[in-house]
Amino acid sequence: MLNSGWLRRFAAAGLGLLASIAMVNVPANAVTEWHQQSPPLSTPWTHLVGPNNALPEYPRPQMARTDWMSLNGLWDYTGRSEGDALAAPPPVDGYHERILVPYPPESALSGIQRHDDQMWYRTVFTVPNTWQGRRVLLHFGAVDQIATVWVNNQQVAYHEGGYTEFSADITPALRPGSQQLTVRVEDRNESSSFPVGKQRSRPGGLFYTGSSGIWQTVWLEPVRAAHIDKLDITSDVTGLTVTPRVSGTTNQLAEVVVSAPGGPEVVARSGPPGTPLRVPVPNPHLWTPDDPYLYDVRVRLLSASPAREVVDDVSSYAGLRTIGVVNDAKGMPRIALNGRITFLYGPLDQGFWPDGIYTAPTDEALKYDLLRIKSMGMNFVRKHAKVEPARWYYWADKLGLMVWQDMPSLDVSLDIPTGPAPDPAPPAKAHFEKELSEMVDQLRSVTSIIGWVVFNEGWGEYDTARIANAVKAQDPTRLVDANSGVNCCKSRGDTGAGDVYDDHTYVGPGRPLVHRQHDEQANGLDEHSVVVDRRVMVDGEFGGLGLVLNGNRWPGRPQAYEMADSQARLTQRYVEVSQDLEKAVRQGGLSGAIYTQTTDVENEVNGFLSYDRWLVKMDTRTVAERSRAVIAAGSQISD
Repeated sequence: MLNSGWLRRFAAAGLGLLASIAMVNVPANAVTEWHQQSPPLSTPWTHLVGPNNALPEYPRPQMARTDWMSLNGLWDYTGRSEGDALAAPPPVDGYHERILVPYPPESALSGIQRHDDQMWYRTVFTVPNTWQGRRVLLHFGAVDQIATVWVNNQQVAYHEGGYTEFSADITPALRPGSQQLTVRVEDRNESSSFPVGKQRSRPGGLFYTGSSGIWQTVWLEPVRAAHIDKLDITSDVTGLTVTPRVSGTTNQLAEVVVSAPGGPEVVARSGPPGTPLRVPVPNPHLWTPDDPYLYDVRVRLLSASPAREVVDDVSSYAGLRTIGVVNDAKGMPRIALNGRITFLYGPLDQGFWPDGIYTAPTDEALKYDLLRIKSMGMNFVRKHAKVEPARWYYWADKLGLMVWQDMPSLDVSLDIPTGPAPDPAPPAKAHFEKELSEMVDQLRSVTSIIGWVVFNEGWGEYDTARIANAVKAQDPTRLVDANSGVNCCKSRGDTGAGDVYDDHTYVGPGRPLVHRQHDEQANGLDEHSVVVDRRVMVDGEFGGLGLVLNGNRWPGRPQAYEMADSQARLTQRYVEVSQDLEKAVRQGGLSGAIYTQTTDVENEVNGFLSYDRWLVKMDTRTVAERSRAVIAAGSQISD
């Protein structure tokens, strides 16, 4: 449906949601003033973005403090090529452009709209007087790929990898008055040895424009010398286990309070910092996609004095839920949410934007894609080859969508004639495993995430079983998909690792049981020698039906796995494929299916939505009816 009018009204209403942020002082010596560039496609939110409202929302909903200051906004900028790189920060008059942080330099929203191998950022800020006597922490949501940070010419941080957060205590580098913050970023996209997902320097086909530099929020907050660094929250159907990770503690006490949303305290527990605090919840209200109930969580760090002064105080939230595997009436292993067989159905979601590339233009835009998925009757989304900002997971938690989180892959060549690609080089392996572990640790408290996808279609795949087992050991509470698309492409074949056998078939849907039996036969196994396979089976990718909308398409060569010539025909073909999926589900054994994809992405035109988000390409009511039918068929329990 070309129902774009309501979306324009929705975007305009978002103006009232934009909050003010602390203004950051910038020097007057920049040569080129900032101007938003023209993206190949504009979204409904493109025109809302400016220097005074660049993603002003609090960036970390699961560990929030009341005092903080955003550093998003205009920074001084200069870009360098690899052959012209600098080792030390340039002088103040060496910055000749302005960039809007946190939009990547390649994006139109940044005001730069090009790639630089080396990026230099500079801004000036003033610490509020009310923060005196406290430590000041500097946080980066994500910087791609190698970041070095100076405050007043003192190095305070160094970080490698483009998908995970990092922080620094910058207190020793502060001085009276204004503070100078400088960031150097180096990024070679796929030429480097870091995970890149689907970013490419020369985009085309299945790969897209790369995003370099600062692409998530930069912010400050004051803390005491003893403070909470991180909250690890694990839930089940009877309560929560909260582990406050704390810095600078001496005989202090951590207190966890769980409350109904906006309501009175339900239960409180206290104990030594750094130890798991079990908080049983009476009359537990469980989290499900149909009822995404979230409890408020508050964690305080109390002093060792008899008065038990509050040293630190953070707010959080969590839902009560479990994810696991149970047998259905036929003895087949099936995915179960809160102990009940629940069929997972939703789209592959890549998280690219024509105006911000890796960075959504606004928080409302970030939320919009998830709202659309919900409106299509779906209960699930696979976050593909990208790690999103914390607020994306907040909206998934709040709106009620189960999530499989991919680890972004290393670079992969698809030009190898036959067989899997060779192993990545040792530095690439080290970077991949380090960032994979950091990703799991960073997102372990997210209620909506129910599974980790380690490799995709064999891209950069190596030591599959070992790495899948390491992820499972790090987080035994979730499912692990060792290789999504184990049956196709450059996969190294089925190792039997993980909790999931994952089939990719386009247009499909696939028949995972057939492929799994074929793998067993190819490995010389028979019914007498095969250990019972307890992995659940999913169609990890299928669909990919395309439609070209000439007024809302990327300026490239459109592609899809099958093209339709009209919206009516596209909807009809979706219904036919969905009905085939429902038949496969009713035959038994299938636990989930993932349709490609939420939106068009650059040359790919197989989304439910156009890449610019102005148009919905299928009839939403019809899609929702089919989604509910598939979920119901796959969630039936026979005694």
